[in-house]
Parts: sequence; structure tokens; C-alpha cells
Amino acid sequence: MAAGPGSEGPGLEVSWVQGFSNKNLAFVNNQTLCYPCGNYILFLDIQTRKTRAVQCQSGQVGAFAANANSQVVAFSDRQLNPLIHIYAFPELRKVAELKGDAQLDYTLLALSFKGPYLASYSSIPEFVLSVWNWQENILLCSESQPGLTGASLSFNPMNWQQLCFVAESSVTIWCIERSKDEHLLTRHPVELPDEHGAISPHEDLFFPLFRNDDPYYGPDLPISAIAGLEGEEAETFVPRNCIKTSVHPTAHCWTAASEIYMGCREGYVLAIDTEEYSVSVLQQKAPPEYMQKVGDVVSYIRSRVQKKKGYKPSNGEKTVLLAMAFCNEGLYAAGHEGILTFYHIKDLEYETKICANISQPISSLIFSPDYTSLLLVTDQGTVYSYRPAHSGEAVKLLDTSSSCFLAADFLTPGNNYCVSVTIAGEVQVWSLEDGTFLSKLNLGTEATSMACCPSSNSVAVGTQRGQICFLDVTKAEAPRVVHRTFVSKLPVLSLHYDQSGQFLIARATEGHIFILDARPSKLFQVLGYIVLADEVLHLSVISDFKNDLVEVMVLLHVAEVQKARLEIFRLSSAMITDNDKYVNEQGMFNASDLKKKQYDLDLPLSSAVRLKDKIVYGYCSCAPFICKYHLSAENKLEFSSEKKIPSKQFGSGLLCSSPNSQWLAAAAKDGVLFIYNSSTLDILAQKHCHSYQGGGIRSTVFSLDGNFILVNGENDCALVCLKWKEIKETEVEEAALYWKSLRDILNKSTSDENSVLKSMAEWNFDPETPLKSFNAQVTEEDGDITDTDGMTWLGQKIQKVMREETQRFANQKEELQMGIRKLRETIQQMLHENEQVPDIEKLEHWEFNLDLEEQEQVQAVAEEDVARARREMEMETLSYCYLQDLIKYECWDDMCVKGRAVKCFHMDCEVWNYPLKERSKEEMETLKKVLQLKQTETADLQAQKKNLDSETALSEEGEKAARKVTDGGASFCLNGSLSSQYGGDTSLLYHQCDLHTKEQKLNQTILLKDVIYKVKTAFNEEFDMVVQQKEQEIARVKERNLKIQEILEQLDLQVELWEPVLTDDEMPERALTVQDSEIKAEKYMTQEEKEQAEMQAKLERERRLAATDDERLRALDDMMGGVLEIRREDILKMDIPPPVFVSRPEDLWTEEEKKIFEEYEKKVKELNEEKEDYRQFLRNEWNKIEASIKETTQNFDEIVCKLSEKKLKSQMVIYQEELKIINLIYALLLDEELDTREAGLHKFLMKKKKEKVKGARKILSAKHGVEACTGPYKEALHEEKNLEHDFMKHFAHIPGNLFEELLQLYKHRPETPNTETLLDTANPYVKGSPENYEDAVSRLMKAMDELDSPEHMPSGLDQSMWQHFCLARRNKMENEELVKWKALALSEMQACLRRRTDENDKMKSELENTFQELTWLKEEKMKLQQNLIVQFLLKQGQVELESTQIPEYSDAVLIDRSVVEELNCTLAAQGEKKITAMVEFKDFSKGIIQLEWEHKKMKMQIQDLKEKARDIVILPISKDCQLFLTVHNYETHIAQHLAGMEQSLGVMDKLHKKNVKNHQKKVRELKKCICLKEQENYELSLQLKEMLVSVSERMHIFEAADTRDISEEITRQRYQEILKQKYLRNLIREQEKQLAILQSEIESWNPRTLNII
Repeated sequence: MAAGPGSEGPGLEVSWVQGFSNKNLAFVNNQTLCYPCGNYILFLDIQTRKTRAVQCQSGQVGAFAANANSQVVAFSDRQLNPLIHIYAFPELRKVAELKGDAQLDYTLLALSFKGPYLASYSSIPEFVLSVWNWQENILLCSESQPGLTGASLSFNPMNWQQLCFVAESSVTIWCIERSKDEHLLTRHPVELPDEHGAISPHEDLFFPLFRNDDPYYGPDLPISAIAGLEGEEAETFVPRNCIKTSVHPTAHCWTAASEIYMGCREGYVLAIDTEEYSVSVLQQKAPPEYMQKVGDVVSYIRSRVQKKKGYKPSNGEKTVLLAMAFCNEGLYAAGHEGILTFYHIKDLEYETKICANISQPISSLIFSPDYTSLLLVTDQGTVYSYRPAHSGEAVKLLDTSSSCFLAADFLTPGNNYCVSVTIAGEVQVWSLEDGTFLSKLNLGTEATSMACCPSSNSVAVGTQRGQICFLDVTKAEAPRVVHRTFVSKLPVLSLHYDQSGQFLIARATEGHIFILDARPSKLFQVLGYIVLADEVLHLSVISDFKNDLVEVMVLLHVAEVQKARLEIFRLSSAMITDNDKYVNEQGMFNASDLKKKQYDLDLPLSSAVRLKDKIVYGYCSCAPFICKYHLSAENKLEFSSEKKIPSKQFGSGLLCSSPNSQWLAAAAKDGVLFIYNSSTLDILAQKHCHSYQGGGIRSTVFSLDGNFILVNGENDCALVCLKWKEIKETEVEEAALYWKSLRDILNKSTSDENSVLKSMAEWNFDPETPLKSFNAQVTEEDGDITDTDGMTWLGQKIQKVMREETQRFANQKEELQMGIRKLRETIQQMLHENEQVPDIEKLEHWEFNLDLEEQEQVQAVAEEDVARARREMEMETLSYCYLQDLIKYECWDDMCVKGRAVKCFHMDCEVWNYPLKERSKEEMETLKKVLQLKQTETADLQAQKKNLDSETALSEEGEKAARKVTDGGASFCLNGSLSSQYGGDTSLLYHQCDLHTKEQKLNQTILLKDVIYKVKTAFNEEFDMVVQQKEQEIARVKERNLKIQEILEQLDLQVELWEPVLTDDEMPERALTVQDSEIKAEKYMTQEEKEQAEMQAKLERERRLAATDDERLRALDDMMGGVLEIRREDILKMDIPPPVFVSRPEDLWTEEEKKIFEEYEKKVKELNEEKEDYRQFLRNEWNKIEASIKETTQNFDEIVCKLSEKKLKSQMVIYQEELKIINLIYALLLDEELDTREAGLHKFLMKKKKEKVKGARKILSAKHGVEACTGPYKEALHEEKNLEHDFMKHFAHIPGNLFEELLQLYKHRPETPNTETLLDTANPYVKGSPENYEDAVSRLMKAMDELDSPEHMPSGLDQSMWQHFCLARRNKMENEELVKWKALALSEMQACLRRRTDENDKMKSELENTFQELTWLKEEKMKLQQNLIVQFLLKQGQVELESTQIPEYSDAVLIDRSVVEELNCTLAAQGEKKITAMVEFKDFSKGIIQLEWEHKKMKMQIQDLKEKARDIVILPISKDCQLFLTVHNYETHIAQHLAGMEQSLGVMDKLHKKNVKNHQKKVRELKKCICLKEQENYELSLQLKEMLVSVSERMHIFEAADTRDISEEITRQRYQEILKQKYLRNLIREQEKQLAILQSEIESWNPRTLNII
């Protein structure tokens, strides 16, 4: 395979490159595909499957584009200040190199369908769209789109002067306008529909179309001015609620009609008109009902199939098109579903047809240049070919992988084939000669490593699951999996074979290294494993054929010291033959048998290789050095490097030695491969085969003969095969000699192992199913594992050891279980006994725990949980405390007046005060400045008033004195508030009609805030007095309640007293302290706190006992009842003791005793009367106290109600002042918005002026271009006329008939053959018109060759004269073509000039509109400064309206009241005068009217009498009236007349019945006739059927006789005659025109020429 340019040094060259990228795939001709892959552009012949490559010298390929029409490829590199390279195919020759202003990268490239034009789009920071002429290496034009990242870019195939630029959610049509040698890019954005498919018109927010100005709220300004934006931000600002999420384009394609079809992520199909720049949403045409049912069934089946394959069902979502391709028949599209669909689009509806289903997501669709086949490229890297003409299934064309290459290796013997594996687990076999793809095998699992066996044609592949799959590649065209070993659950990071092919070393994670038998004859047996303490970075294996040993060197990373460590161990062939001797029961190798050696190095390494002479080379990871170590037998603590060679690479490196240890390869993240001489470390060759952007080089491997090197990249999906270009013959001979000796050693074993490998059966497994979980069943009889399908080798070993230990220690295990059982019973008995003993003797439950360590661990865990919970609770409590402090500071501490309420005693009424914050120093200073300024202005105004004339001053004082009462009431109305009545000082406020400037409005706002503060302060002072009064009232109520309580005690009554208390709203400080009664949970107390609380309670009890134990009080109480004298209050307690003899019966009483008893009853009665009087006194006292309490509390409630009313009025006053502030702030805000709008318009104006200057320059250059083209065009026209005259002049001597024939031949024009249309009939974008003047002339001259042949020469004409005629005709045609092209160029330039002129006119109108709006803004500002918002206080009922309609006050003017009053006085005086005159006039006209009325009355009476006389004279009298007047018996006469009339009516009735009977008889006769006619019609219908049968038979006979051809032939002959006649008429008409032209020319010729003719 021929490789393209790209060799960097004389040592290495690219043999072939393989890889695939499913992006940017394109045709370069009908059978060659090209696509970028890493640092290369690959050209794939789809017929031969051969690949060629072009290398990008500076690294990875960036943007890419190809054009099959001109067979060129364009791509950009990814270096700083990148370049664009243009290569021609098939020479792979660089034809151009373009350098633009891009600093970092190009993201998009596009080549025009015809013409040498290229479009590029750069990424951050420029975001510039550029158009190039790559043939002449000229940048035609460029435009910037800041911050816009492009997704795709394409030229219009029918017109290279149109570009479609697609971003994530926007589409732009760019037009390239040309004026002579200047080109200009004009931008036309396309408004896309929203995510619901709705198309809304564009709304200009900077210049809104409609303006709703309000006289109160001011002018309606744009949103940008309200937001305070200016400049570019104001023009592009869109509020969040106006932003509509548009659709997201996914794919697009151009049509032959220069339209664009576009697919969206939301499932819509759009049609874009590139002339009007409008969008239409295509709708699917509704299919018939039966087709809908079929479609439902198909969609259900498809969803079931997708569900089985693991795809998620679409749930009725629209199909998202990811790829599109247009052809003559219609549109092909595809998406994630993997279905190729054909769209037949008509108008704005489309019908779909499923063409193919490949069940893989399709990423792109590409038509071949001849449009015979359509390529379907999938995400997985598979390419299918579909032929629309055949309408068959899609055929798989390429079965590659888009996944990155993981590793590659040479297949034994190393000079024919190589094998690669991708990360996705696809194994590929390639031909080493030319890189031909031979076969592919998918393992179905993620691969991690690969290696080829030297002793057989087997390949080992390690997986992420810990498996090693062994492949049989004896047949390169059909690889197969023959064995699988599941070594462990750890991923297999790397695989290494020794050179003899005996051992396979597998490196896994966590320091595990597994040793396997590499031979198929041993079924790839796992010999054992090694576990290393540190992380393994690299492995190096060396075979010692003499001693039959294999030495493995392991590079370890020691994390503690950040240095590298080497461990070397040996493997012998005896380990294979007698494996059990060298491994323990768990399968681990004995350390003594491996003869491990450890070497500590001085530097950290990322890779290391060992040569046969104990030389180790390592790549330093901390600095770009290659270090050389010599591992001697001496025991050293640390080995230092003997030699450090600086490397030109950067990033972590990888070292690889050739099989004969002759060369050393170094690769790093920069993608450059260096080849060193292993002995001298001289650089033999270097190759930039991968790039830093692609992650650098992943792996490198030498072939056994040393002729080839395989290098695969990290992330660029490229596999590069290098070969030597120039090398010393001695080195080649050494490599060949080593390869030959190694092949001789391995020949016998290779043939034997390959025969065994071929005989092995293919391993059957489903790669998609996950691994089974191990559930091995063990039987005690044989001890074997019966189910080990999902078990690792390491797990089997461990299971086996556990099983053997279980069998060996079964007796001891049983004894231990018995002892534990007995111990459990003993402890349970002890627990039971512990429950029975007294509490003082009981042991704690934890004291019975035998495992104290576990108990301590559990306690530690519990303590940790408690500590963690405590920390969480403390942090939560701390957050709440912080929040409490914030709220307390904002709402309490920061308040100089705390918010509180006062409530009524007996009413549901409460009043809150005004919480106030203390004004800051800045506010006080601002207020002080404003007050000083206002005082200064007031003093200035007073000084101006003093300078007025004395008369004016006296008159003003008189007017003020006269209207003193009126002004007092009007001041509040003009001030707009009543704040002066409620503590506010309004004397320093500006008058509402004087607030014209911004500073005055700001000062007024500050003063109004001070007024509000004073109103609140005044109310708070009164509120505090009421609060103090309530506290006093509560104290009085408490005192009186104490007296009532004493009275109730004396009356021995239990009555609940009303005792008022302050609520929480009235004492808000209570909320800041938490009382113990509010805590419902029991308080937690420590032991110390409990003891202290008990001690305090004991002391309190002792103190109370000591206080009550008073001897004096006890003696007084015992002797005199606790008092020294008897009080009136004690009368209720007094009792008269009864006499002693009361206990005896009355019969036994003596007289004296009876007298004593009477006195006793008398005293008792008197005492009871006194008690009752005292009780009544107490009740009266009780009622008085309660009445006084009720009276005082009700009085207080009235005070609170008055306070509430005042609070309401104060609130009203505050609202009035706040309304003033709001109006002032709104006025300031509106003023600021107007200033912002004005500034924005000024910036917009400056911008448009600059654009206008640029536009004027463009117009001037366009005019110069038109003038420059007009001259050559006129000259060409003049030259054309001269050529015609010269022809007439030179051929005038020819005879007349020959001259006429030559003249016809001279004017005859050939039909230029459209060769491209003949070749590309299926290509919808091919046009018959040539691309340029030279192409048109060359095609015309080719067509003239046939006309210039001697066959067309008229008879009788000389050959020399014919040649002269042909030359003249060619000159004439060349000149005509030149005129045509100059006319086209001139029309294009005129169109460009016209567009520039239209743009200039549009810009002028925009400037005029801007000037008009600026003028309007100034007027509005002046109007707003004069038209102030004034607040008035109006009494209810003062304003009355006659109707419900509110008058319009927009034209009203606010004037002073005195002017209106003076005018009213004048009007009243004039009105009185007018009334006096009107009364006089009324009295005079009253007599006149009375006389006129009497005169009119007389006239009406005369007229009435005349009409009555006339009515009497002309009264008409009828016959009835005459009869009534003449006949005496009028009623008898009338009765006789009625009888005669009745008789005549009876006669007429009889006649009518007779006529009815006659008509019914006629109807019956007609019905009989109808029945007869129906029978006749039936008979005629039968005859008609028979006649139709006979006619059809005659028609069949006529068709069988085939007389139609005769009639058609006659018709065709007649048609030909008519066409011939028409042709002759046209010919006669043309000849008449030519004859007229010739006659006119003859008249202009000279007489001599006329005589000759």
C-alpha cells in the first residue's frame, strides 16, 4: 500500500495505517472513501478494500472536508495558529496551504460543490467564518460570530454563494456577494420554531412596533431601557419570560431547488426557504385507516424487538433524524432506530416508506458521486451500502469498529499477520504486507490486554471481568475462541509471553501476577500466582534458553517514598512438569523457589525494560529522562542511575525493547516514537505517528524479525505499522539472524501446538450474558466441586483448602461446638439465679459477657454513635441559635422602639405601636444637609420677596387677610396630606407644584420620610402613655381584688375574681425567655445536679419550719385568737357560749336557769342581727369595688378605642406620605429610564453612523466596479458589431447563393453537449451551465469542431475560403461568449450595488427613525418635568358627576384658585346685568306674543268654519244609505235578500259535488294508463339488455380483428402532415424575417456591392 507523505526522518516510514472514525466520512470519487483517523487521512477503496494514508505533520487532524467533484481533500491541524491543508487525489499531492487568523483550532470545514471555494469556522476565541479560494490561496471574506459554537457547515450545491451554518439551536444562511474582486458575507438568521413546533414572528424588543403611552404612568419604553442596559446589550437583550426554547437541529441537506431540509432533536422535519429565510414544519400525510392499523402493528412489533435487544421503547415519541441525504426521487433519512426511511415530500406534507432496517443507530448517510449507492454509517463503525434503484436490503460493506485500539501484536512467525484488539472486545486480524483487513471476532466483553503466543498461533485476551480468552488464529480468515480461563475477579491489566512460548504472565490489580502454561496442549493451565505488596507498573520478561529459565522483572511503585522498586523472580520449566512442588495449597508460588531479588531505585519510573546483560532502562515519571541501571550482585540499599539521557518527549513514557534487545523504543503522551540504540542510546529514528490531543501512544511492539513496528494510540482509534526506511545492513543481519535462530528453536513446538490448537473445539458461550454467581456444591464422599462454571481459579483453590481444613478439623470443631453449648446453658442458669437475688446483690447484665473485647468494641461503636448524634444535635442547635440571634437582632435588638400592643379590658380591640429602628448616622447627616439646603432656599426666596414693590406686597397681604379662612382649609388640600395634624412638620416641604428637578425630588423624598418618622414617633409617645395607664389600672384592679378577696373570706364565699393580666403581645419580651412551665419534656439532670437540687429543697423546708415556729405568735393565738383587741371584722367570728344546763331537759330547769336562758337567746338574737348587718355592709362594699373596677376599665377601653381611631388616621397620613414618595420615586425611575433610552439610542446612532460610512465605502467601491465593467462590456459589444461588419466586408465578393448560405452558417449556433448531465443523470445537483468563461469557451470550441468539418462546407466554395470562414465564425462566437459573461458579471455587480443601495436607504430610514425617537424622548422629558403628579385631599361628596362617565383631564391645566375666584366674580356681575336686560326684554315681548296668539286663534277659527262648510257640500251618499233613508221597512228587505243568497249557495254546492265526481273518474282512468306504460317500459328494458349483449359481442369481434392499428396509423399520418404544415409555416415566417433583415442591410450597402448581389 502506498503511503502518503509524512516521513519525519530517514529511519522510519509508514507502511500502513488502520482505524475507523464514524464521523466526517466522505467520498473523494465513485469508489474511494476518505475519513480522518488520528494523525492521518485514510483513503479506502470500497472495491479492493485497500487503504492509503496522508499524514498531518503537526499532529492530530482537526476539521475535515472532501469534494468528489474536484477530487480534493481539506483538513486542518491542531497546532497553535493552525493551518488548512488541501490535497489532491489520487496523487495525494498538497495543492494548497491556507493560513488564517485562527489561534487555536478550526471546528468546521466545507468545500463547494463546484469551484475552488472553501469555508472554515474557527473555535474560541475568534469564532470566525471565512471563505477561501484555495486554488489561488486567497481569503475572500470573513465574519465573526462571538460565542457561537458551530455544529455543521455546508455550501449550497446549486450556488456556491450560499452557506448554511448550523449551531446547537440556531440556523444562519450566509450569502456571499461579489463585486468585481471584492466579496462580502451577509448574515441572514432563520427563526426556528419552538420546541412544540409553533412558529412565532420575530419581535424587535429594541424598537417595539406598538407603543401604549399612559398619561399617568408615562411613555411606554422598551424592556432594555427599563433594565438599564445600553449598547450591544440593549439591542440583544431578551427577558427570561420572552425566551422561547427553539428546536435543536440534528441534520440538514440541500435540495436541487436551493431549499434546506432539516431534522430536529424534537422529532420535527423542517423546510427552510433560502430566498425568504422562512421555516415551515412538514407534516406527515395521514395514511388510510387500514394503513394506520398496519402501522400500529409494525410499531408494536418493533418496540418488542427493541425491548428484547435491550433498547428502551420510544413511548410514542417522534423519530429523531440524525442523518439526511437528498436525491432526485426525494429525501432519505435515518436515526437512532437504525431504519432507513424515504420521505416523499409534496408541498408541506410528506409520506414515508421504510427502505431498510439495520437495527443499529445510524450516524450519517452519504451518496456516492454517481448517486448509485447510499452508504449507511453506524455508531459502532459498521458501513452498509444501499442501492435506491434496486430497492433491496442494505448490504454490509465494512465491518470495522469505531472503538479505540487497545493493543496489537505480531502473529507467529511475525512476518505475515498481526492481531489487534479494541476496548470493546473486538479482535481483528490484519495482513502485515499492506494492512488488509482479514477477519474480525467480537468477544462481547470489555478487553483490557492482549498478547500473541510465540510457540503457537494462539492469542490471549484479558478482560475486565478477570477472564483470559484464548483464540485460535491458525486460519487468519476465521479466528475462534477455543478456551477461557477465569483466573480471578480482578481485571487483567497486561499479558506477557516469554520468548520460548512456555509461560504466560498475567498482571492483575492489587499486585496479583498469575503464571499460566502458554501451550494449548496443556489447555492453558494456571500454574500459580504471586502477590506483591506495592502497585505494579510494568513487566519485562527475558528468556534464558541455555539455562531453560525465564526471568520476570516487575516495576513497583512505592507510595511511601515516591520511588521505584524492581523485583525479579525466575521461572523454570520444572514448574510446569512438577507444579505441585512449587506452589502451596492455595496456588501461590513459594518465595524460595522463585528466587526473588529486590532493587530500590533512586527515581520514580513509569516504565522499565531489562536487557540480557542485566542492564535496565527506565523512563522517569518526574522528568523527561531515560535512566540506565546496571543490576549488580552487590546488596545495595538504593541503586543510582549510571546514565541519564534527556528525552524530547513529555508526559509519562513507555519503553519497549526489540526481541534481540538491539533497539529501544520510547513512546509518551506527545505521540512521538523514538528508536534508540540499546547500547549507546543514540537516536536512530523518530516518528510523529500519534498526537497529544489523541492521548499519545498506548502501546508499541516490534516484530520478531525487527522489520515492522506496531504503534497504536490512546484515544485516536489509529493503528500504525512502521517499517525501516534506512538502516545499517549489520543491524538488519543481526535481527534476521536472531529471528532465524528463534524460529529454528520454536519450529517443532509451533507445529505440534498448532495441530493441537486446530483440534480444540470452539468455546461456546454467550458474551452478552453476565457471569454466573458461584454456588458450588460439595459432596463429602469425593470432595469435588460439582458446579464451578462461575467460579474463578483462585476461588476454586480457596474453596478446596477450606474444604480440606473442614474435613481435617471436623472432630475438634464438634468438640468446640459442644463446649460452647454447655457454656451457653451455664450462663443462662446464672442469669436466672441473678434474677432471683435481691436488687443489692444483682449483677449488671453486661457483667455476664465473656467476650470483653467484643463488648468493648460494641461500647466503642455505641459511644461513637452517641458522640456523632451529639455533634449533629449540637450543630443543629447551633444553627438554630444563630438563626435566633439573627432574627432577634433584626426584629428586637436593632429596634429603638420595640413593637408591642395594647388591648382593651372588655372589648376585642387592640392597638399596635410603630416599631422603629434607630436612624443611622448617614441618614441623619443626609437629612441635616437637606434641611440646611431647604432653609437656604427659603431664606433666598424671602429675600427675593422683600425686593418686590411695596404696593404688590400690600396687595398680597390684603388678599391673604381676606382669604385667611379659605387658605386654612385649602392648605391641607394642596399639601396632599394631614400629617401636620399628627405630629409631622410640613413647613419645610417643597410645594408639590415646584418639584421639577431631580435634586428637588430626591430631597422631597428624604423630607417626607422624616415626616413619616415624626408621625410615628408622636403616635408612639401617646401609645406609651396609654400603656403606662393600663399598667396602673391593672395595679389598681389587683389592689381592689385583694379587698374583695378579704370580703369573700369574711363572707365565706368561693367566687372566682376577674384579674386582668398583660398578654404576650403586650409584653413581647416574654418570647425571649423560656419558662420552666413551657418545657413539656422532663429536664435531664446529671447526678451532681440532682444532689444539688435535693440539698436546696431541704434547706428551703428547714427555713419555712423555722419561720413558722414562733413562740410569741403561738401564745397570742392560743390566748386571744391572735389579736390584742376586738375589731368589727371579727364580729362574724364571735359566738355566745350556751349555758351549761342546756344539756339537761327543760323540765329540770329552775326559774333562774330559765331567766338565764332567755337572756342567752336575747344576746344570740342581737348578735345575729349585728352579723347580718355586717354581712350586708360587706356585700355593698363588694358591689362598690366591682362597680369602680368596671367603670375605670371601661374608661380605659374608651381611651384605647380613641387611640385605635388615631392609629387609623395616623396610618392614613403615613399612606398619604408614602404615596407621595412612591410617585416621586416613580418619576425619578421614569426619568432614569428615559436617560438610559436616550444613551442607548445615541450609541445605536453612533454604531449606525459607522456602518453607514462603511456602507458608503461599499457603495462607492461597487459603483467603481460597475463603471470599470461597463467599459469593457461596451467595448465587447462594439467588437462584436465590428466582427459582423468585417465578415460582410471580406465575403462580399462571393456569389449571392453562396453568400446567403454562408451567412446562415455564420449565424447558426451549435448545441453544446452537457457531458456532466449525461454522466450523472442521478445527481440532483448537476447543472449544464459552465463554471467560468474559459470552461464555456472550451466547450463551445469543442462543439464547433463538428461544424468546422468539410462535410458542412457549401458546394462550390474554396477550401481556403472555408477555413477563413471557420476562423471568422470562431472569433464571432468567442466574442459573443465574452459579451455574455461580461453581461453576467455586470448584472451581478449591478445587483450588488442595488443591494448596497437598498441597505443604505434602509439605514437612512433607521437613522431618521432614531432621530425622531430622540426628539420624542426630549419632548417627553420636558413634558414629564412640567406635567407633575400632584396629590390632593378631597372631602367625600365634594366631587359630583352628572353621569357615570369620568371626564377626560388629559388636556386640563392646573391653576391657582384665586384666578378662578376673580373670574367667577366678573362672570357673576356680568350675569346680573344680563339677567336685568333679559327681564325687560321678556316683559316687552310678552305683550307681543299675547297679541300674536289671539290673532292666530281667530285665523284658526275662520279656517275651521270654512272646512265644515266644505264637508257638508261634498258629503257622498251610497245606495245602502239611500235605501236606509227611503225604505220604511229596511230590516225586512235585508232578510229577503239573505234568503235569496242562501238558495243560490245551495245550488252552487250541488254543482261542485258533481264536478268532483267527474274528476275522480278521470283519475282512475289515468292510473290504468300508467300501469300499461310501466309494463311496456319493462319489456323495452329487456330488449335493451339483449341489445347491449350483442353490442359487446360486436366490440370483442372488432378488437379481435385489430382494426385499431389501421385507424391509429391514419391518425398518426394526419398528425405528421399537420406538424409538417406547421413547420413549413414557421420556416416561411423565419425566412420572411431574414429577408426583411437582408433588405435593410442591402439598403445600407454601397452601390458597388449592390450591383454584385
